[in-house]
Formats: sequence, structure tokens, C-alpha cells
Amino acid sequence: MIKTLSKHIKGYVRDSVITPLFMILEVIMETIVPFVMSSMIDDGINKGDMNHILLTGSIMALCAVLGLFGGTMGGIFGARASAGFAKNLRQAMFENIQSFAFANIDKYSTAGLVTRMTTDVTNLQNAYQMLLRICFRAPVSLICAMTMTFIINAKLASVYLIAIIFLGIILAFLITKTYKYFNKVFEKYDELNASVQENVTSIRVVKAFVREEHEIKKFDKAAYNLYKLFVKAENAMVSVSPIMMLTVYGSIIAVSWLGANMIVGSELTTGELTSMLTYCMNILMSLMMLAFIFVMLTMSLASARRVAGVLNEKSILTNPQNPDYNVENGSIDFENVYFSYNKTAEKPVLSDINLSIKSGETIGIIGGTGSSKTSLVNLIGRLYDVNEGCVKVGGKDVRSYDLETLRNEVAVVLQNNVLFSGTILDNMRWGNENATDEECINACKLAFADDFIQSFPEKYNTKIEQGGTNVSGGQKQRLCIARALLKKPKILILDDSTSAVDTSTDAKIRKAFRDEIPNTTKIIISQRISSVENADRIVVMDDGIINAVGTHDELVKSCDIYNEIYSAQTSGSGDFDQKGEL
Repeated sequence: MIKTLSKHIKGYVRDSVITPLFMILEVIMETIVPFVMSSMIDDGINKGDMNHILLTGSIMALCAVLGLFGGTMGGIFGARASAGFAKNLRQAMFENIQSFAFANIDKYSTAGLVTRMTTDVTNLQNAYQMLLRICFRAPVSLICAMTMTFIINAKLASVYLIAIIFLGIILAFLITKTYKYFNKVFEKYDELNASVQENVTSIRVVKAFVREEHEIKKFDKAAYNLYKLFVKAENAMVSVSPIMMLTVYGSIIAVSWLGANMIVGSELTTGELTSMLTYCMNILMSLMMLAFIFVMLTMSLASARRVAGVLNEKSILTNPQNPDYNVENGSIDFENVYFSYNKTAEKPVLSDINLSIKSGETIGIIGGTGSSKTSLVNLIGRLYDVNEGCVKVGGKDVRSYDLETLRNEVAVVLQNNVLFSGTILDNMRWGNENATDEECINACKLAFADDFIQSFPEKYNTKIEQGGTNVSGGQKQRLCIARALLKKPKILILDDSTSAVDTSTDAKIRKAFRDEIPNTTKIIISQRISSVENADRIVVMDDGIINAVGTHDELVKSCDIYNEIYSAQTSGSGDFDQKGEL
């Protein structure tokens, strides 16, 4: 874990090294001051030597200025190093998440990843700054102060040593007790963030069903669970401060009493006792700082484990040693394919899939909910890897291709595809960042999105809100189809992506595909017969297997499942829209 996190100090190593050096300078200056003050009292004030008073006073003033300079510079460089460390962590996490396969993403909730990149990284940033400044300052100050007390009087200094050992044992015991609470705290943060995210993204549904009170109660429960864990953690920590203060002030009393007796017995001077008490305050402050660091590091240990987990997560889908960078055509072959999302599952999601699709063919896929239609097409772009068998694109196993090359040739339009904040043209260029305005407009015409775009006051410069909430479901789907077309892929997969489009427009889109992109292999997943009946072939899926393959007319006669769906959709008055002509 430490090795993983330490890699991300890169670029801020100089700041990380300079910070503790300045903090050590500050500590040395603070340590010198009481020692010089002892000399001022014993050799200057008590003897009436004004020159010695001025000399020691000047030395103390210089030490104070140098100490102030060291503390200030330590703060500046420490802030720079910790902020840079946090920046690197967030950047590395985000880049690693982008490389995740779907199977990796399934391990984490969206809220959990957000918590790791915000709260957890902030905890590590604060802990790192404490580590560079206080973690160096406090121990060095403690060691220097203890060294000076032993130089002055070893008998009195042993009181402080006993106190430090006692407090060290107490802190070690509390670390083991509180870590488990802080570890659970961040899991509850995930639940809280998930509640907020789900509510905000689905606020229209919440209001439509008047479920505000239910959502408020759910949030209150998540917030209360977080509160209870924090209280438990703080209750375990609450004894640190009183025990520390009791120990330190007990030490002051013991040193004062013993020191007074030693002054009477001429074993100690007044200046030395004053220095001993001043060093006691240095020790007290160092112990308080260490207690604060203890709390921060205990919290950050849980955060460090969670962040390191994401950084160490490796995509299960990787490029081969010598990847192929050329996809010759859009042919697809499934050969004895078995697939399961969970390799320990008793039954695979897809079983014994054998299917050959020629380049340029239009293939319809139909089947009931849970028949694994989407799982089948996810294997084409290698969003998942098969458990057995192989999937070939362009005559080659998809695992032999460079991932980016393969996915650039396989465009997928989902039923619930996402539009991003920005203009329509910005969204279009997700398909091709170098596309001209004319190419974007042509793609929108093919997807029959141009008509409604032209009705907007700003046309193609219309701003799309995050998630595309300011356009209808059908408009969003057509924009997503246009975006996919801009990739000019060899394979185009429409996963129920015209479900919110009327049948007439659906038919026109399919006709445009047939006329304008004849060489592109088109796979259309749909729940309605009208979307697939004119495909070259139709694949009927049932419970993870291919039940039948054929044309519309063939399947109506020979496939009971297809005939049942066809009869159910045509026995009534049909779709609410007029069927488009092809």
C-alpha cells in the first residue's frame, strides 16, 4: 500500500524533501532559545551583566526569526507537496478507472469511486502534509527537548521519559481500537453518496411518484449510520487528550517539586529549572501534535487502503504482446462460445453459441427479457471476454486486436445511452473528434435528428444538459445513433436504441442505414418485430442459447417463440404509429 501511494509523489519530491528540512530548522531554533535563556538568567540577570543579557537576547531574537522563517517556508512547501500528491492520486485513479473492463467496474459502486477520489484523497492530502510538517517537527522537537533536559539534569529528565513511554503505550492501544471504526466509516460514506447520487439523478421520478419523504428518510438513515460510527470512533479517541494532559501536568508538578528541592540543595540553578519547565512545554506541544497526527493517520490508513485498492486494480482485459491494428471487415463469428459474468456461477449466461455473420449483413436479434441478447453483442467489442470458445471479427479472434483499434470499429448505441454537457456538436464529436460540421450534420440526417435540431433556436450549438435531460427520449436516441455513425464503424450495434422512436421514424432510420452504409455490418436488438423483420437474418435468443436463425418469413413458420411474439404484436391494433414504408 505504501509503495503504491509513494509512487505518486513524483514531481513533488523536492518539495517533500525541503519541507522537513525547514521544519527541523524551526525545531532547532526553538530548542536553542530555552538553553540561551538559562544562560541569560544565571550569567546575566543574576550577575547583573548587561552585555551578556544583550548578547543572549540578540541570539534569542535571531533564533526566533530563523524559526519563523523555517516554519513559514515549511508550510509553503508542505502545502505544495501535499496538494500535488493529491492531484497525482486523483489523476492516476481516474486514468486507471478509464482502463477498467466492465468486470472491474462491477466491483465498485459509482458512489464508492467518487468517495475515494474526493473524501479519501483529501484525507491522504491532509495526512501527507501532517507527515511532512508535524510528523517531522514533533518527534525532532521531542528528541531535541529531551536531549537538552538530560544535558541539564538527567534525574529530572527521567520524569519526562517515563511520561513519554506511558503515553506511547496508551496511543498504541487506541490505534488498534479505533482503526476498525474509521475503516467502516468510509463504507458508510459510500452509502451516503450513493443515496444522494441516486436521488439527484432520478429526481424527476421521485417527484412523479411523490416519494420525497421516503428519500429523505433513506438519506437520514444513511447519515445517522455515519454519525454513529463517527461517535464510536471519537469516543475511543476522547480519552487521549485528558490522559495526555494529566500525564504532562503531573510531570510539571513533579519536576517543579523535585527541582525546587534540588535548588535548595544547590544541585540545580534557577535558570536551569526555568529551562527544564520551558522544555516541558515543548514536550507537551510535541505530544499534542503527535496525538493529532495519530488521529489523522488512523483515519488516513483506511483511506489509503481504499485508494490503493483502486490504483492496484488491473483491467482483466489487456492487449496481447503483438496486437493486430487492422480490422479487415465487419464479419463476425461466434465459435462454441460460453460466457458467464461470474466464473463460479452454476449456469453460464451464454451457452454453445455458434453464429456466422457476413460483413455488411443486417442481423436482427430478438428474445424475451433476460435471454442474453446484450450479453451476446458485448463480446463483439470485447467489453467482456468469453469463458470458452472464441469470437472473431474480420476473421481474427477479438483477443488478438489492439483494444482501441477494435472498439473504434465497433460502434454501440444503447437504449439508455448518455449525452454529455456541451453543445450538440460537442456530443457528436465524441464519435469523431475531428469531424467537420458538415459531417456531423450528415450523420444527424441519417439518424433523422436534423429536423428537430433545426427547430432549436441555436440549432447545432444548442446546449445539452448533463445526461441530455433537456431533450426527449427519442431525440436522445437519435443523437446517440448519429454520434455512433460518425465513427464510420465496420460494425454498428443498435441495442434497443430506437425503443423511444416511433415505428415510422424507426423504419426510415433503417432504410437510411441500408442505403448509406451498405458495407457496415448492422446488428439490431429489439423487442418489436417491426424493427427486425426486414433484416437479412433474425436471431432468436432464449435463456442464453440461440433458439433459431432465419428470415422473418421462415421464423414465422418454424419458430414457436418468434411466432408467439409476432402474433402478440400484430393481433391487436398494432403500434400507435403508422408503419413506415421501406
